[in-house]
Amino acid sequence: MHGESFVGYVLDTLIQQLINGIMLGSIYALIALGYTMVYGILRIINFAHGDILMVGALTTLSAMNMLESDIPSLPPLARLCLALIMAMIVCALLAMAVERFAYRRLRHAPRLAPLISGIGVSVLLQTVAMIIWTRNPLMFPQILAMDPIAVTHGSEAHPPAIITVTGIVTIALGLVVMLSLWVLVEFSRVGRGMRAVAENPGVPRLAPQRCCPGWKRYEEGEPAIRRRLQKQR
Repeated sequence: MHGESFVGYVLDTLIQQLINGIMLGSIYALIALGYTMVYGILRIINFAHGDILMVGALTTLSAMNMLESDIPSLPPLARLCLALIMAMIVCALLAMAVERFAYRRLRHAPRLAPLISGIGVSVLLQTVAMIIWTRNPLMFPQILAMDPIAVTHGSEAHPPAIITVTGIVTIALGLVVMLSLWVLVEFSRVGRGMRAVAENPGVPRLAPQRCCPGWKRYEEGEPAIRRRLQKQR
């Protein structure tokens, strides 16, 4: 291999690995955000987080197969969107159940207790998933085009760096979700509450707050805060 051809091979390989890393990294980043948000607010390492995502993926596949058999005229993208909505609902309910039964009573327990509880929930979800969906590998139906798109020119000695439509959509959706999460945490009332609890779990209980309509209204006001701070001094 000549010097110029070798340099081109190295550059094309580097660009290809960068594309692969960004594709996988966008997925890993979303999973990592879930881990860090739970730990940053509740100070609990949720070992069942990845298993909840697994249940969501398998639920999406089952929902797509069900919609394909029940409503065959539905376009593939519409089936995917409906299946994703169903999977989001299932994951939300499952996460609420895990928090309620596995973590809530262990918030003030030693660190090892919620850790063991999370491992138990993880094993339980994996076992239930194997019972429902079996251990055999499952394939998602191909919806987006998988035709490679050349990013570099390549040469006769080595192929060019490529990317697919699926990879582009994966990166774009990852960026959209991460940006939406950042806007939620930084600029919404819910996000301010999350950051306040993550900074100091005890202080938000002293601040005046209003819950959703129909809920009980808690309001201690500034004088009560001053009295509590004076007692602490």
